Order: sequence, then structure tokens, then C-alpha cells
Amino acid sequence: MELQNGRPENTSGRLDKEIRVYDLLDKLGVAYQRVDHEAAMTMEACEEIDRTLGDDTAICKNLFLCNRQETNFYLLLMPGDKPFKTKDLSAQINSARLSFAKPEYMEKYLDITPGSVSVMGLMNDHEKKVQLLIDEDVMKDPYFGCHPCINTSSLKFTTEDLREKIIPALGHEPIMVNLPNPEA
Repeated sequence: MELQNGRPENTSGRLDKEIRVYDLLDKLGVAYQRVDHEAAMTMEACEEIDRTLGDDTAICKNLFLCNRQETNFYLLLMPGDKPFKTKDLSAQINSARLSFAKPEYMEKYLDITPGSVSVMGLMNDHEKKVQLLIDEDVMKDPYFGCHPCINTSSLKFTTEDLREKIIPALGHEPIMVNLPNPEA
């Protein structure tokens, strides 16, 4: 597993949604590094990838959530080592009964499948159906890591580029939340 600079030289066999991520980052002038790997379906599987990306990179849990009526959808970016408790988040966003959204909504709005959830999927949410939620701690590390809408690659770019270039280009104004730390 090796960290590469920028997009893959050969894009044959890669999905269009992955290529669109590289196109967007290149258009925005975002410098990024990439590591290709086996499908990473769990936080545990991401540990070796995390080591390759480096200690200064925020590796997030990316949770796709909805309300009970399945009318409001949320993409939550939170530190991988924080536990997720719906009541902690529900109170901050005034949405009771949050749960994980069905995979078909993930595909419909973000063009991604379970295990590949990423902030980059918001580029596919043209109807603006998904509200971006970011735990404040995610923005504290100098670098940010995510999938390019597919879980066989991971990206690393500066958190400043995430805040200043990528999120504005995605057109999804985030709501900042503060989820409790496990030792709190």
C-alpha cells in the first residue's frame, strides 16, 4: 500500500463516480494524495490505510442518517474513535428518532453504496436533499481523509482545502456539531 500524488495515471476499470471526484479536486486546485487498497468496509479495516495516510490525518466515520419519516437526510462526519449516540446528535439538530438511512437513499442522493460513504458523495446530491453535519473535532487535524465515492481508494488533502474549497464547491453548508468524547 503506497501513497500516490493525485489521480491514477490509468483510470480504466475505475467507476465514473470515482473519476468525477478526481475531476472536481483537480478543477478546484486541491492537492491530494491517494492510496489504493482492498475494499474497506469497517473502521478496523481502515487502520492500515490510516497508517499509510499518516497520523496527522482525520479519519472519519461517515454516517448516512435520516429521521423516522425518511424525509430528512444527514451525512455526519465524526472522528472514528468517538462513539455515536443518536440522542447526542438529535438534540443538536432538532431531529428526533435518527437512524441509519436505507442503502437505496444513499445511492439515490449520493451515488454511493454502503462502505463508501464520503463527503465527496455530496457532489452528486443535485437536489440538496442531504444536510452535511460535521463534528468540530474533525476540523482540528491538519489533513482530512475520505473515500472518492468508492471504498477501494482513500484520499488525503488539507482540512483547510476541505473547509475553504471543497465544501463550498459541494454547495452543502455544514452544520457544526459537538459530540461528546468517550472519556467525557
